[in-house]
Amino acid sequence: MNRPLRLTTREVKIGNLLIGNGHPIRIQTMTTTDTMHTAATVAQCIRCVEAGAELVRITAPSKNEAENLLHIKNELRARGYSTPLIADIHFTPNAAEIAARIVEKVRINPGNYIDKKKFDFIEYTDQQYAAEVDRIRDRFTPLVRICREYGTAMRIGVNHGSLSDRIMSRYGDTPIGMVESALEFLRITRSEDYHQVVLSMKSSNPIVMVQAYRLLVRQMQEEFGECYPLHLGVTEAGDGADGRIKSAIGIGTLLEDGIGDTIRVSLTEDPEFEIPVCKDILQKSDRNGFIRPENSGLLKTSGASAFASLPYNPFEYKRRETIPVGNIGGNHVPVVVTDFSARKGIRIEDLEAIGYRYDALSDKWHISDGAADYIIAGSQVPDFPLPGTLQVISHYVPGTAGVISNYNVWKNLADKPNHHPLLSVEGYCDSNWEESKELHFIVLNPDSKNIMLDAVYGKLKKDRFAVLIIGGQVANAMLKNRHYFVDLIKNGIQTPVIISSDMRSGSLGTLLVDSAIDTGGLLLDGLGDGLMLSDEMAEDRFINDTAFTILQATRTRISKTEYISCPSCGRTLFDLQETTAKIRAVTHHLKGVKIAIMGCIVNGPGEMADADFGYVGSGPGKITLYRGKDIMKRNVPSDTAVKELIELLKENEAWIEPAI
Repeated sequence: MNRPLRLTTREVKIGNLLIGNGHPIRIQTMTTTDTMHTAATVAQCIRCVEAGAELVRITAPSKNEAENLLHIKNELRARGYSTPLIADIHFTPNAAEIAARIVEKVRINPGNYIDKKKFDFIEYTDQQYAAEVDRIRDRFTPLVRICREYGTAMRIGVNHGSLSDRIMSRYGDTPIGMVESALEFLRITRSEDYHQVVLSMKSSNPIVMVQAYRLLVRQMQEEFGECYPLHLGVTEAGDGADGRIKSAIGIGTLLEDGIGDTIRVSLTEDPEFEIPVCKDILQKSDRNGFIRPENSGLLKTSGASAFASLPYNPFEYKRRETIPVGNIGGNHVPVVVTDFSARKGIRIEDLEAIGYRYDALSDKWHISDGAADYIIAGSQVPDFPLPGTLQVISHYVPGTAGVISNYNVWKNLADKPNHHPLLSVEGYCDSNWEESKELHFIVLNPDSKNIMLDAVYGKLKKDRFAVLIIGGQVANAMLKNRHYFVDLIKNGIQTPVIISSDMRSGSLGTLLVDSAIDTGGLLLDGLGDGLMLSDEMAEDRFINDTAFTILQATRTRISKTEYISCPSCGRTLFDLQETTAKIRAVTHHLKGVKIAIMGCIVNGPGEMADADFGYVGSGPGKITLYRGKDIMKRNVPSDTAVKELIELLKENEAWIEPAI
């Protein structure tokens, strides 16, 4: 079997495990137990390993926890488990130096390991900046030498929200700042001829995360002529569907680019529940089986020139320029399309699942923030007045790449302004069809042999009322669809595009992952003006909610509250899952508000990154509340902290009363 096209990276040995250099992509997770509770940590490690974890990370916030890693390791080895262990270090170099003599790998965060993080802005001269780097070199080098002596691997793990004051002062809160933070430490390891290094660029924002990894690859290639293995993850992704979709978008996009050697899905759930999501992501990306279609992947050529082959900048977000057609394209938020064409009749009750509730007493529609914008009705004509914001697309044949070529249903409608035809490529190129002068849709399936593409492109350049629907039931959909976007850009075509993903997933969890990977990576790159998801196994409400969650995760359409919650670890100072549920229950109606829920000060103001408000454990039974990165209330008792958070939201005019 041919190997898929992946970024070539150095080989790194972690215990008995090899990563990078074409080895299988490894799955890892992190314990949530108190590291000083040996039995509980060992038991959780075993559950994770048996679920499929190939590496397990354990927090070591101080000297005591670092020393106790030896007892944990010995107990696991005595029980026959040889899975490599990773010590998670943040502020304590002495703990890292102890752990490096015990476990197979240490993870350090450059933003708070030796460097300073006090949210101070300092104007550094070049000499002052260089002096700080020299100070870091002096303090970091002993750990490097210990790792080299003991054969211990290291991850230089940068987090978007915990960049040091020095990096922030020079580079700002940016992906390039993240890259430079990592490279400063990598240059030190290289100067010591130590290369057992893995790097990561984590963020709770998938856009920032993807851009940072791509930039890191480019910088390593340009500066060193080689790349080190990359560990992928979206930090503080949250729980439930939100956490799974956000993680799949960030990790899956990079895997589709050929980037990544290990992955972890950070959920605010027990760590063993992260493993099936990792497996779904890897299965979807199928790293060991397929060869990418020609010209579709970022890494189709070697070196930094791979990124230059795209007609858009993959290192920053800029939405593709399109002609607005009605409420699609231009500066409009992406629309959501629901396929009702397979139904035998469309009822008022069917619209409840996609965000429309009819009140017969007042004869009014109540429309939610997550209400679909279009339905595909096929040859059906609803026999009741539709809500004014919902429009109908006609003549779709479910499960095929085309549409009914006879458009007589649409042609004979009296209410044409609210109904729009959907055409195949052949139908669109047929000179006999009665063209709509407002809005019409053309299906373009990447797997079909579209020998008429030149004719289609020629018509689209002159057509200000066309919208493309690209996708469907397609293998390797993200890569193939990106190829078509590249084609449109190179041909100067500004027709809006709705990304279609027709799943045959088999389970709801797999559907979340598959649809997020198929569509999310395109949206992160500014490609796409709408989503249309389908799956014969799932209910309409689930499909509709998934579409809006993908748009929310890619920050392209905000329809609900966003939660940035850490996955918990041995440092956590309260029950994170229970607290997250409580906060979600009373704030889920606050559209567009970002709330961070962090278990301790390590994952506190820094890791919250771009959250509007923060709820951070500051001591046993104590919570500190933030607005942005500013402390607003200290040492709030945990039993009243949720109420205090609501008061803080009210004080800052971010609160609205929930609808009854």
